[in-house]
Amino acid sequence: MKPDKLRCGVTTGTCAALAAAGAARQLLSGRLPQTMTLITPEGPAVTARLYAQPAAPGEGCCGVIKDAGDDIDVTHRALIIARVRRQREPGVTIEGGRGVGRVTRPGLDQPPGAAAINRGPRRQIAQAVQAECRAAGAAGGMHVLIEIPEGERLARKTFNPKLGIVGGLSVLGTGGIVHPRSRRAVRETVTLEIGQAAALGAGRLALCPGNVGRDFARRVPGLKHWPTVVCSNFVGAAVDAAAEGGIPTLLLTGSLGKLIKVAGGSWDTHSAVSGGRMETLAALAAAAGAGRGTVRALLACATTDEGLARLSPPLRRRTLALLLARLDGHLRARAGDGCAIGAVVCTGRGAWLGASPGAKTILERQAGV
Repeated sequence: MKPDKLRCGVTTGTCAALAAAGAARQLLSGRLPQTMTLITPEGPAVTARLYAQPAAPGEGCCGVIKDAGDDIDVTHRALIIARVRRQREPGVTIEGGRGVGRVTRPGLDQPPGAAAINRGPRRQIAQAVQAECRAAGAAGGMHVLIEIPEGERLARKTFNPKLGIVGGLSVLGTGGIVHPRSRRAVRETVTLEIGQAAALGAGRLALCPGNVGRDFARRVPGLKHWPTVVCSNFVGAAVDAAAEGGIPTLLLTGSLGKLIKVAGGSWDTHSAVSGGRMETLAALAAAAGAGRGTVRALLACATTDEGLARLSPPLRRRTLALLLARLDGHLRARAGDGCAIGAVVCTGRGAWLGASPGAKTILERQAGV
């Protein structure tokens, strides 16, 4: 059975960048174009219609209606507005207005007090506005304000309130494209891709639950040239497909927030299927010697990165060692004796945290070849 052919969409970050580029062009030329096109970080070009919005004097302003494709997304059809004006300071300043959430807790992509516009979208927005300035021969800086009029209402349907993001939605998107998440279609696509790698005789494969793990793997010495498959949330199915296909060496690479679920025994890491990230971290920390107060503090954290930051360096090392050992145990049991397997873990921002004993053996053996 062939995987469903589902239509891709665009991220909120891409929509914000398109709107910002359109607003910048309106400000610099006095005319709002009907459409705007930009190249996404993943590569494909995206074109969107621009919708005129009431603008203050000295301001360009327009909106883009998000198209999430066939993805199940509460932000589908949401209007994302950008307001652009000149500023004395050089560069591009990016702020969040109505409907854009505000970060209140540590451990997220942006620091407390900042608008919940992640690094990837901030780069997209800045690059899009800078391109318009260059094309117009305009010097000086630009200020961009992103708004999502329905953001506060829509955010109640997301995890933002639990994460400590208040007042609206997050502007997200690493690659700029929304890939549809029909569970059956994604699982079949992942299995097919791994099967193709096995048929081509791949002797090793990196399995990445998402873009953070994929990008991290490309920066790890000894791992960056490995063939990779983004397995989405289907870690168990991906390990099964690789082991059954006879791929002899596997490394699972991903963020702690994803892989801690595998350490806790969950093989589907989707938030609707498996949770317990902080509970698992708290249990491991307790086993490593954490006191009751520390355990309670961990359970109150919004993210695993925030939780790790609360641990003293010695306790953090012991907790990570236990976690990496449990990852190895679960992975070996799932893959079987015919497959060398391990895990390499990073933070949500892609910083190195550690390699499991199995992963260390694989990377050391490869370095010695």
